[in-house]
Amino acid sequence: MSEQTARRGGAVWALVITSVAGFMAALDNLVVTTALPSIRGDLGGALDDLEWTVSAYTLTFAVLLMFGAALGDRFGRRRLFIAGLAVFTGASAAAAMAPGIGSLIAARAVQGVGAAVMMPLTLTLLTAAVPAARRGTAYGIWGAVNGLAVASGPLIGGSLTEHISWHWIFWLNVPLGVALLPLARLRLAESRGTGARLDLPGTLLASGGLFGIVYGLVRGPADGWTDPLVLTALFAGGALLVGFVLYSTRAKNPMLPMRLFRSRAFSGINAASLLMFVGMFGSIFLLSQYMQGVLGYSPTEAGLRMLPWTGMPMLVAPVAGILSDRVGGRPVVATGLFLQAVGLGYMAWVVSADVSYAAQLPGLIVSGIGMALYFAPAANLVMSSVRPQEQGIASGANNALREVGGALGIAVMSSIFSAQGGYASAQNFVDGLRPALVTGSGVVALAAVAALLIPARGRGQESAPAAGQTPAPAAEALSH
Repeated sequence: MSEQTARRGGAVWALVITSVAGFMAALDNLVVTTALPSIRGDLGGALDDLEWTVSAYTLTFAVLLMFGAALGDRFGRRRLFIAGLAVFTGASAAAAMAPGIGSLIAARAVQGVGAAVMMPLTLTLLTAAVPAARRGTAYGIWGAVNGLAVASGPLIGGSLTEHISWHWIFWLNVPLGVALLPLARLRLAESRGTGARLDLPGTLLASGGLFGIVYGLVRGPADGWTDPLVLTALFAGGALLVGFVLYSTRAKNPMLPMRLFRSRAFSGINAASLLMFVGMFGSIFLLSQYMQGVLGYSPTEAGLRMLPWTGMPMLVAPVAGILSDRVGGRPVVATGLFLQAVGLGYMAWVVSADVSYAAQLPGLIVSGIGMALYFAPAANLVMSSVRPQEQGIASGANNALREVGGALGIAVMSSIFSAQGGYASAQNFVDGLRPALVTGSGVVALAAVAALLIPARGRGQESAPAAGQTPAPAAEALSH
């Protein structure tokens, strides 16, 4: 059972603290992309160095997510959340003051470490603070803020770079982090998982496997998929993850119990999350370049024109959270993913070298509504499909799969783009963009199918517990 002490705040404080922290961590996935030319102008560096300013964060973030969640379960979720937030804030200041490209890459890697400890614990701490009957609404707001951060990263990075300085994409985190640290200490309740010893063999296998897979996916488009180092990383990472699964089926207290995946709810929502981030990240990555490189918008203008998509979670996700409380997460998530697929398919149909903004608008709106409907119920489904003491590692696993999905989406869709088109001309870019968006649409449609595999439920009963489990108290409370 979760051990809770010192409940010094309430649901509202927990929601504010975890949402802002999640926003900071999610934002830094893509915030640097539009600032790369300015960074190169100030700090120098080859194209490979610039790519690592993005990849260093993604790599450490994805690799250490499950380890960060396990540390929180063992030593205290609030304590580790505060530690991760402090590391992230300090590394953000170091990145802003970096004197050279090498030190910037190093600071970005440390940022990823802090985010990996902090991010999975946001959901666990929020779940502990919010009454079961109102969790859907809380997850809706949390999901809206995180969805906005993921999708608006290029806009925020571009605007700050264009109007102030690229340094401010990192300075932005510092006052937020400094303000959150005392609030987290005073207003969040402490909780722990089972109290079991850390699973060091499982941690090493999972972290090593994720490192190989994410490294290979990040470097594949730049170095080529037949590059020996890329192939070695992918095969070694895959082998280590297979070893992690085999080990976890036999270990007494594994970091990620494989029995959780016997639950159709847990397996379905994780598969849907992985596939959704493949389609979404890859699409945003290419569409932001399309609006600037082909249609001629500045970074700020491109970001503003994408607001019907990227800003929609702020309007719709809280409503989606309420709906998930009333009708269950499965239909809301599936509907959202189908709408996202339709929106991306529509964008693939209308993109051209001189398409009007009015022609793009329906696709942006439909995609935005779909993304918003996904975020809140997905969090609810993940957290209610396991026992309370397993919610930390469940959140860590789901976040890790999302990060792998994002890296995979950018890698796959960039490869399709390069094979069918390129940067030679506006039409050449469109020739590559169209099949990439069709692929993204198809992948998100598969995510919707995966969501439909989640068991249907009555009001308030998010899912059946995993095989061999007793019903989670959180799920029981929701049924009343």
